[in-house]
Amino acid sequence: MIKQFGIIGNPIKHSLSPILHNYWLKKYNIDANYSIIDIKNEKDLPVIIKKIRNKDISGINITLPYKQKIVSYVDALVNDAETTSSVNTIYLDNQDTVVGENTDVFGLQAAYLKEIDNAQKKKVLVIGAGGVSPSVILSLQKSGVQEISIINRTREKCIFLKKKFNKLKIIEWEKLQEEIKNFDVIINATSLGLKGSKDFEFNFTQTKKDLIYIDTIYNPLETKTLKYLKKMDIKVFNGLNMFIYQGQKSFYLWNKINPEIDEKLIEILVSNLK
Repeated sequence: MIKQFGIIGNPIKHSLSPILHNYWLKKYNIDANYSIIDIKNEKDLPVIIKKIRNKDISGINITLPYKQKIVSYVDALVNDAETTSSVNTIYLDNQDTVVGENTDVFGLQAAYLKEIDNAQKKKVLVIGAGGVSPSVILSLQKSGVQEISIINRTREKCIFLKKKFNKLKIIEWEKLQEEIKNFDVIINATSLGLKGSKDFEFNFTQTKKDLIYIDTIYNPLETKTLKYLKKMDIKVFNGLNMFIYQGQKSFYLWNKINPEIDEKLIEILVSNLK
């Protein structure tokens, strides 16, 4: 029987996860298929969990807006998922426990944070307090960053995160344009710039010359803001590498194989974004 894997989220059509995982499944001769699982809203989450419990589905990835909403439906949170209360990977363990794990933290660290020298001395701004934000904050803490600020349209979401990460500094959304000049690293953890969505309403003109800008978005490869900063000779990273590394860890959790990130895979992914 062919194993079934998939991803849930909304919007979800932009996801490259099927291309990523099906490439690896074929490469390692695993009799399985990975597809987009279309769900309408949160009410469908128990149905998906039941399918995992019944072994109709062998594992799923979760993206916005369900990373935190799925938490109450799994049997156990482990490792980074427990710390962040944010889940992007689910599997059934040997005791038939539905386990929620978070591979986004690893993805961000593996993809970008090694690029930050003297991390403990850097001031970092996280824009957005949604599904991926707890993972971003935890990965920064694990990398030694001491001073992390967060900004979000809805202040309540920032307060919720501060209860989890008590050293977090909250900045008012109205001050975003003037505050960006104070930071060494800025990470966009919102959907602003995502294909089909709005982008920031202003250009990041007042940034430090040695700023590092990281966008968790990979579709498009270059958002309007990323393009602008690139022209200003700012060091920029899109979300593609984070996406690949988080997927690599998910694949390992499901199949106990650490898949290779080869040039052919990157070519295929990039070609699907053009």
